[in-house]
Amino acid sequence: MDSNLRRKEAIKEYKSRKAPRGVFALRCTVTGQVWVDSHPDLEAARNGLWFSLKHACHRNKALQAEWDAHGEQAFQYEILDKLDDDVHPLAVRDLLKERKSHWAAKLGAQTLP
Repeated sequence: MDSNLRRKEAIKEYKSRKAPRGVFALRCTVTGQVWVDSHPDLEAARNGLWFSLKHACHRNKALQAEWDAHGEQAFQYEILDKLDDDVHPLAVRDLLKERKSHWAAKLGAQTLP
């Protein structure tokens, strides 16, 4: 019974956590190429990105080609900007879009869809 209670508490805690929202960059250390994107859950974004690249099914063909040519070890995932937790939910999408454009311009990077 005690382990069930701990399990339920862990599930409740996980569901109530606030996912970090923001903008990230993916860099190829071999070529210097940079891609920028934003996501309402930066941890999930990294996991999804790595999954699609490892399985050769990423939508951005140029990024997939770089990954295929140089491998996972040549890529770095970097969080560039995090939104504050107090940003109104209706403003998150627009703010993420604006910050993504800002960082893409600043870094001379391509944006991911």
